[in-house]
Amino acid sequence: MSTTLQTIEPDEPTVTANSQPPTRNVEPLRPGSGALAGSTTPGDTEAGLVGVFRQSAHPVVLFVLYLFRIAAIATYILCGFFTDNYVVSTVIVVVLLAMDFWNCRNVAGRTLVGLRFWNQVDDNGESYWIFESRDPSRPANPVDSRFFWTALYVFPTLWLGLFFVSLLKFNLSFIPIVMLALVFNVTNVIGFTYADRDAKKRWAHNVVSSNWSMGGLGGQMLTGVVKNSVGRVFGS
Repeated sequence: MSTTLQTIEPDEPTVTANSQPPTRNVEPLRPGSGALAGSTTPGDTEAGLVGVFRQSAHPVVLFVLYLFRIAAIATYILCGFFTDNYVVSTVIVVVLLAMDFWNCRNVAGRTLVGLRFWNQVDDNGESYWIFESRDPSRPANPVDSRFFWTALYVFPTLWLGLFFVSLLKFNLSFIPIVMLALVFNVTNVIGFTYADRDAKKRWAHNVVSSNWSMGGLGGQMLTGVVKNSVGRVFGS
């Protein structure tokens, strides 16, 4: 909430019988100027895409994230207007989807919101997920965080809509492409959602451990209760 500061004007000089009132130069109002047009604020100059990239801490990473995602959907929708070769169109879309998947998981997520995840297989052949998060003392840029999560959730919805369109139009040959896009996008959604939840849970546990470290059995019981409550809030 911005606070408007008003400047107090000095009192006008007293007009006596022998003195002339001060003259003021009055300029006529013109369209698009003066009080009719309104003053330009810093928020107005920072509006739009240019303002977004100026406020972003990593504008290049943010631009590449949206570039790959928009390019994949645009190529899928518009490829039929430029070529009738199904193989070429499929290869281009799949390459863009793969590049977007790798960039989102390994570059954009780590840089913009400080999160990363991957799947690892141990010596016994069991696979499990590993989540990595940045130190909470270094929070993400609000613009980067907002646009990252927007891209993460909006584009799978668009691909889901294209999937239903393909079903209604009986374009069965394009359904595998849409299914692959959904697999890539939904994997990133699930991975980063759980990574964010895991980061919040661990951060909350660290705060509880440092602030509620009490001696004796009563302190241990209270700390355990608070930790369990926090775990239920953020999920396991």
